[in-house]
Amino acid sequence: MICKKDKSQFQSYLTDASNYQGNAEALFVPESLDELVNLVKDCNKNITKITLSGNGTGLTGGRVAEEGIVISFEKFDKILELNKNDKTITVQSGVLLKDLQEFVEKEGFFYPPDPTERNCFIGGNIVTNASGARTFKYGPTRNYVESLKILLINGNILELDRNSIVNARSRDVLSNYNVKIPAASKNASGFYCSENQNLIDLFIGSEGLLGLIVEARLKLLALPNHIFSAIVFFESETNAIDFIEESRNLSKEIDSILDARGLEFFDERSLTFLSKDYTNIPKQAKAAVWFEQEIDQNEDILIENWTKLLEKHNYLSDFVWFAFDEKDLEKFKDFRHSISWKVNEYIAQKNFKKVGTDVAVADNFFKEFYFSSKKMVEDSKLDFVSYGHFGNSHLHLNMLPKNEDEYIIAKKLYKSICQNAISINGTISAEHGIGKLKREYFEMMYSEEEILQMARIKKHYDPNLILNIGNMIDPKYYSMI
Repeated sequence: MICKKDKSQFQSYLTDASNYQGNAEALFVPESLDELVNLVKDCNKNITKITLSGNGTGLTGGRVAEEGIVISFEKFDKILELNKNDKTITVQSGVLLKDLQEFVEKEGFFYPPDPTERNCFIGGNIVTNASGARTFKYGPTRNYVESLKILLINGNILELDRNSIVNARSRDVLSNYNVKIPAASKNASGFYCSENQNLIDLFIGSEGLLGLIVEARLKLLALPNHIFSAIVFFESETNAIDFIEESRNLSKEIDSILDARGLEFFDERSLTFLSKDYTNIPKQAKAAVWFEQEIDQNEDILIENWTKLLEKHNYLSDFVWFAFDEKDLEKFKDFRHSISWKVNEYIAQKNFKKVGTDVAVADNFFKEFYFSSKKMVEDSKLDFVSYGHFGNSHLHLNMLPKNEDEYIIAKKLYKSICQNAISINGTISAEHGIGKLKREYFEMMYSEEEILQMARIKKHYDPNLILNIGNMIDPKYYSMI
């Protein structure tokens, strides 16, 4: 067991990509399950607060301790078993997503979840139900979790299997759990809730409040043979969004030739933000769309159909980027992810917490919601960039304040955008979760009674209230139950 009590030696564990800053007495890095069990049991006995640390890629302060100790899973980094017959892989929670994906792809398999930062831990992906560009077609991490091995705070091991009737449901925990479900196609706000839900789904997306995930068995798919990928530019945002909407609708039709696995949007400000690194971005472009489709049919016919749709929506035909091989595909991923990296770099330099929306609404509301949100920020004269998973009607509008006064304005605008999303039954967090940064908006989305339901579930698994306290649920709710 590695233990560090000199804060200067573990300061990097007290922040994340949102620039949220925290505090802790010590960092512990267990190197075996036995060490982890003994440490957790000791903390529970002595009522020592525990914060679980992923790899620091989160955007909500979820891994950032405010007191007590930090436990890192970085030594739980082993790929345990690849079952080619079942198309599953079993891994420890500290395995990096990129290592998992590279490993299975060499074996001819495909793990679809693709959050922007691939240096994240699989355990962190599970407790945040991570998603990404391919979520449009394949859904979030939840869809690929077959079983979990979970260390409960009392030292017991809970093993949950999605296909096991025995532990599929816990009447004690879930029988009275009933909260409203947003109309958005993606939601990462609060404990999962659905009719006759499986207990395993309660732990997925629970932000580490209920237990410590130590192992997971994940579902794999066959690796696609070839990908058609393109970045296209438009003279207007309206044309770009109309193209995305029609592409989305066609992709959902059973017999359609078009079947996008990702539909990503970038506004003019995002393109300007990226132009120093990508000098071939056309100056007349007001928006761009990155789309991909797996090719399992005649490629020429597929390209012809995409081209017809692009022509219908007045794309800039002289400025299309195509990916012709794996190297090009990686360049496109870097292009998509660069905007997020550059925003995070900007806020770190300015020493602000991130003020970027993670809102999503139902498809039929999205276009109007997007333009009204953008106008609100434009009217404030703040710098910003807007981009996101528009195939899922999911907006990342990141404000870029230059000083404290602008930061205060940005926070007010962020709150208004969240309120507007909630008013049309959208979600304040489609993929990043709540953590500590978004608790006040969480209270706007759910009623007091709904949050108390979640607090009761939390206390069922963690009676002494020591695990990841401060994430999602404001501690004041625990004193109300």
